[in-house]
Amino acid sequence: MAKQFFGTDGVRGMVGEGNITPDKMLKLGWAAGMAMKAHGSESVIIGKDTRISGYMIESALQSGFCAAGVNVKLLGPMPTPGIAYLTQTFRSDAGVVISASHNAYHDNGVKFFGPDGRKISDDIEKSIEQFMQQKMVTVGPDKIGKVSRVEGAAERYIEFCKGRFPKRFSLEHFKIVVDCANGATYHIAPKVLRELGAEVITIGVTPNGININDNVGSTSTQALQDAVLANEADVGIAYDGDGDRLIMVDHTGLPVDGDQLLFILARDALKNGRLSGGVVGTVMTNMGMEKALNALAIPFVRAKVGDRHVLAELEERGWHIGGEGSGHLLNLYNSPTGDGIVASLQVLVTMTRTGLPLKALASGYDPYPQVMKNVKVNDRDAALKSKKLSRKVDEFNEELAMEGRILIRPSGTEPVIRVMVEAENGELAERLCQELSDIISNT
Repeated sequence: MAKQFFGTDGVRGMVGEGNITPDKMLKLGWAAGMAMKAHGSESVIIGKDTRISGYMIESALQSGFCAAGVNVKLLGPMPTPGIAYLTQTFRSDAGVVISASHNAYHDNGVKFFGPDGRKISDDIEKSIEQFMQQKMVTVGPDKIGKVSRVEGAAERYIEFCKGRFPKRFSLEHFKIVVDCANGATYHIAPKVLRELGAEVITIGVTPNGININDNVGSTSTQALQDAVLANEADVGIAYDGDGDRLIMVDHTGLPVDGDQLLFILARDALKNGRLSGGVVGTVMTNMGMEKALNALAIPFVRAKVGDRHVLAELEERGWHIGGEGSGHLLNLYNSPTGDGIVASLQVLVTMTRTGLPLKALASGYDPYPQVMKNVKVNDRDAALKSKKLSRKVDEFNEELAMEGRILIRPSGTEPVIRVMVEAENGELAERLCQELSDIISNT
């Protein structure tokens, strides 16, 4: 059965449209509750980011769960990885995240974790989809679920994050600018860094419901770059709206993306005998990083875009380190899911251990120029099946030979086709990407 509600990362869309409406969220809560009960589960924990629509979705979901006879615990604003962790800590049968991650405030979504803190399987998603097609029937009045609010959730997660930073190290000599994207880390990340000894300057820590990811955070680092230079900081850290990814900025104001951070962590793990196997990236991972890992004799494989696919590849191979250029990094030694705060602490550990600035740690990896364009289309399938596009891709692949890549794929969350071209020559990458985009837009 084709999925009608779940995309590449849960259920997501524009608030008030499609699936992100009060009635659909009520039904989703009920359907998820019924699917949980079918697997012997009866309790769920719900957290959200700082979007104003989170209030509406939270209320609808909890009503649906209660109607299915499932008990609900509410966390309030909490990073996605924090919700995954607390799902385990409170021994809940499932965790629910209300967030659209790095998207603007007018989008929102829902994703689910199992009791192990990992995203639910395709089979459970399909079970929820099946219940979405059925008539909603409320359990008996004596079996309706109860709702309670969790006290001290943030403090528990703060201690978890600090526990990932070895006691023999300290951040007391670091000046750090942290950008919380006016999102879910605003009351968590600064406390973690300060309690580990750092001098912390904050931006993006005044959420008002509509300023999440608005010219701040991991998708818009200029404010962080400016603040690092203005404050003569050692490093800058930008998280996204739900705190599962990060981009860093070195002391010269240059951004260090997820691929570069992944390379730093992998090389450090290799030097310290903690690299199990190799590294998992995605089809979007920069070719320069692949070559840099190969030079260190570190195996590298690509998974489909999405942290769940990276995680699946890691688990299948028994490896521990993987991630995406967007800054969604996984280290299964530390957390079962991508965690922006924990990943940033691991980079800071490497800086502390080596005594090297971030700029020096990022050396040894020369990223290829990568150009990506999002092309809006009415019919993605027709555009992707274009013979003209196929012929042009073949022609350009011959031109690039082994010194570049072309990747064309549909977005899982937007009505667009993403065109990516990598090449040693940036002008060549731009030209090829533009020509391919023009073909798609005119299909």
